[in-house]
Amino acid sequence: MRILLPVAALSLALGLACSARAQTTGLPDIGSSAAEVIDPRMEANYGAYMLYELRRMGLVLDDPLVDSWLQTMGYRLAASSDTPRQSFTFFMLRDRQINAFATLGGYVGMNAGLVLTAETEAEVAGVMSHEIAHVSQRHVLRAVERAQKDQIPILLAMVGAIAASQAASNASSSGDDSGSNGTAAAIAGAMALMQQRQIDYTRSNESEADRVGIQTLARAGYEPGGMADFFERMQRATRANSGGYQLPEYLRSHPVTTTRISETRQRAQQLAAAGTGRAPTPRGLANPLLPGDFSLGDSRALGASDQFGWARERLRVLSAPDPAAALREYRALARAPGARGGDPRTYGLALAQLRAGYPAEAEETLRDLLSRHPGDLWLELAQAEAASVAGKRELSRQRFDALLQKHPENRAVRLTYAEALADTATPDAGRRAQEVLRPLLSDSAVDPLFQRSFARASELAGDLIRAGEAYAEAAFLNGRAVDALNQLDALKQRDDLDYYQRARIEARMAAITPIVLEMRRQGIEAHEQRPDSR
Repeated sequence: MRILLPVAALSLALGLACSARAQTTGLPDIGSSAAEVIDPRMEANYGAYMLYELRRMGLVLDDPLVDSWLQTMGYRLAASSDTPRQSFTFFMLRDRQINAFATLGGYVGMNAGLVLTAETEAEVAGVMSHEIAHVSQRHVLRAVERAQKDQIPILLAMVGAIAASQAASNASSSGDDSGSNGTAAAIAGAMALMQQRQIDYTRSNESEADRVGIQTLARAGYEPGGMADFFERMQRATRANSGGYQLPEYLRSHPVTTTRISETRQRAQQLAAAGTGRAPTPRGLANPLLPGDFSLGDSRALGASDQFGWARERLRVLSAPDPAAALREYRALARAPGARGGDPRTYGLALAQLRAGYPAEAEETLRDLLSRHPGDLWLELAQAEAASVAGKRELSRQRFDALLQKHPENRAVRLTYAEALADTATPDAGRRAQEVLRPLLSDSAVDPLFQRSFARASELAGDLIRAGEAYAEAAFLNGRAVDALNQLDALKQRDDLDYYQRARIEARMAAITPIVLEMRRQGIEAHEQRPDSR
């Protein structure tokens, strides 16, 4: 399958930025010449396009409970960062490689593997605060600027080296291939120099991201030692891989050294000491939204949430190749020497049982957990799902209705309930699912899970036009723009559309068409797009 690489997307974004800059007078001053490379709106466009590409390749893991946990942690950290007004988008990737990254527009991605490796939420928050710092300190934008400044001089040097090599080859009568070898060496040398310049630049920013990120971590109320704890875990991974095994991807872009760990640990200890008692918050750590030394008190009292264990084990299940593989993994974990994991591991087992088609076993496992964690949303939601999978429709509906009454604003409850209703596959269930989902309509325009659920609910309810629009939107948000455009075009041919429906469909087609044309220009065909999947 051909893939539109992020580099290509960045080239497109930069090209558009250049034409936009020619028509714009005055860009916001962000304290760096990097502001001249790409304006804030184009930053956001690039970030959105990158997420679109990741969805198209089927790499994004969309789950309402995991999303809620990730967004809560991310926005808590972002609000405590140096740029609390910066727009951020946090998302999870299903890859089990240990990695996290930030890119233009405040888009921060995290692999499931990183969460599975961490032992505490503070460790995950430490990585996320580091990535947020890359955004707040404009490291990504400056990297674009640096690349533009370096590329032409280095390429000119490479051309000169190639020319000299060719001249030497022409003057030689030996008949050997030293000229081609010299050309290859010149190219390799220039590329190595470009890569080294990028590495040096990255290293010069890692320390700053550590320093700023750990302040963010402490301000948000997390244990500031979480960042150093995770770095130490990565250093152990480096030693374990010394025999030639592939290093975690995170270590390639974020090299961990003993010096870096000790410096991070020292900063954590200083912040922890400064945060004892109820002393006024140092000005350097003050909430930028509050005037002067005014403080809401010691935010450290917030601590980590109680959802990390549930989220980690849920990710273990959802990132497995299939439900059967997840169940085998939990059975293997139970047999491992010194096996532990506590109640979160048991929750993961229940999910694996549920998704592998063993609802009775899952129900029993969850009942035992709920006796120790009464009223826990994650457990009660799984219990309601178990009743649905077991075919106990009335019991499932009673449990979901009770959850909806207790958590009326919760997105995960509404989406999971709607999915359970869709499994019933009756018009009444479809209409009820529409009712359940309708409160989310205004905030879910770019939510592929919602669009797919609302499409299925509308289809069951007999609202085929609204279902067609939502199915097309789900296809588009999952990176299948060609499919979305074809669906809308077919929908437009219906003779029972009213004026407003036709206008809405035509407007959406007009918005998607330029994206489809660009994909064709890049050589991406409709059949190369992955099907919609959860």
